Amino acid sequence: MPLTMTNSETGQNMSVSSSFYFDHQSEARSFHLVHSYKKENMADQKLTRIGLAGLAVMGQNLALNIAEKGFPISVYNRSTIKVDETVERAKKEGNLPLYGFHDPESFVNSIQKPRCIIMLVKAGAPVDQTIKTLSQYMEKGDCIIDGGNEWYENTERREKAMAELGLLYLGMGVSGGEEGARNGPSMMPGGSFEAYKYIEDIVLKVAAQVPDSGPCVTYIGEGGSGNFVKMVHNGIEYGDMQLISEAYDVLKSVGKLSNEELHQVFSEWNNGELQSFLIEITADIFGIKDDKGDGYLVDKVLDKTGMKGTGKWTVQQAADLSIAAPTIAASLDSRFLSGLKDERVEAAKIFKSGGFGDILENQNVDKEKLINDVRQALYAAKICSYAQGMNLIRAKSIEKGWGLKLGELARIWKGGCIIRAIFLDRIKQAYDRNPELANLLVDPEFAKEMVERQSAWRRVVCLAINSGISTPGMSSSLAYFDTYRRDRLPANLVQAQRDYFGAHTYERTDVPGSFHTEWFKLAKQTKKN
Repeated sequence: MPLTMTNSETGQNMSVSSSFYFDHQSEARSFHLVHSYKKENMADQKLTRIGLAGLAVMGQNLALNIAEKGFPISVYNRSTIKVDETVERAKKEGNLPLYGFHDPESFVNSIQKPRCIIMLVKAGAPVDQTIKTLSQYMEKGDCIIDGGNEWYENTERREKAMAELGLLYLGMGVSGGEEGARNGPSMMPGGSFEAYKYIEDIVLKVAAQVPDSGPCVTYIGEGGSGNFVKMVHNGIEYGDMQLISEAYDVLKSVGKLSNEELHQVFSEWNNGELQSFLIEITADIFGIKDDKGDGYLVDKVLDKTGMKGTGKWTVQQAADLSIAAPTIAASLDSRFLSGLKDERVEAAKIFKSGGFGDILENQNVDKEKLINDVRQALYAAKICSYAQGMNLIRAKSIEKGWGLKLGELARIWKGGCIIRAIFLDRIKQAYDRNPELANLLVDPEFAKEMVERQSAWRRVVCLAINSGISTPGMSSSLAYFDTYRRDRLPANLVQAQRDYFGAHTYERTDVPGSFHTEWFKLAKQTKKN
């Protein structure tokens, strides 16, 4: 059956026959394609090194990144327009070795054996459909890599199903958005180690490169560990973004900072301990004027945050594993509430008489002191978000026997990904010093910083509360810190209540064992007396 291929270097459509031969003089991976052009001149065309299916924004950019790093790549998409668009981009961006295919069979057959194909399609049913479409043309030993934000259990299910067909499977989290995919993302592959070795040379070059710690990629572990780690990465990202938005709200609503001042503040913060991708782009956002009207664009953006599910999955997993993740949970609740735009508009009318606007109008604060306090509060709260995420990853790793190394995860997040930040290097050092570290908060260095910043943190939260400004992320982070640092909590009363109405028993502080008290009878006797 002839194959149809578009070459980014020539722009020509080529009809290629599907006969193959082995070049026994080269390594096992050096397969060649014997093909005939519908032209007078005929020349041999080598098979590509890897394939990529799914050419939305992330897929296109990752494919171009791979090609730019010197790995010939075949691309395929159900919509042929996307294929042609990607080939054209490859041509414009330096005649990159990228080849487009309009049908799945020719796409699969264009890749050297053992074939490795990355999928970047929407999670769920589209992944299953893409696997079904491609796998019918694949052979034993070939490999499929899901590069999307997939639920980790789906990855484990698919790995088992693929194994029955003799195919290898990887679930690989890819973080960095459009820019990261094109120029160097953070990559989190998990699943078949054999499959990882097939693509190791590629991902080591394609991933973001950090001078002092190398490529931002590592083999995460077995099963769905790669997808799970990416999911938690996104949960931390949710928390981080929420905390930054709260810092913005306090500075703008209470401190009355203008967008110009906010741009300057966040730019300065990005030169210090808060240096990170999210702080950097936040500074950029405050500097963008509206091209469709007066003022700044950020003020015209509807206050309604979207989501794709990974934050929700993170909170669900935290609940399943009994891991406290209040910062991440608060960020999710905030997105839910932001979606109630119409309800909030009506509620604002109802509570207008409460004088909440007057509170803000009458606030008189020292801007410089507020900026400094908010910076410290943001830093401390961010550490809580990362601590919660790391604890969740460790708990899952223990449950599944993945043996994940938290320090190594911090290393591969230092570049390329959305949550990359300067303090990730110190997080790595904390877990390298003590791989069994119970919580990031009790690492000596971070513990010292939390203590130093707690007063400013409390001032910001109190100011926000007194001003009627919600700071659920900062507040829940502070509650997390205060709860974790106390050796005695009011949980004794809650357990006594549980034993009272449900005979759930309790433990004592002075005597070992499990106890139950007939609280109702004792209370009844006490009331009689």
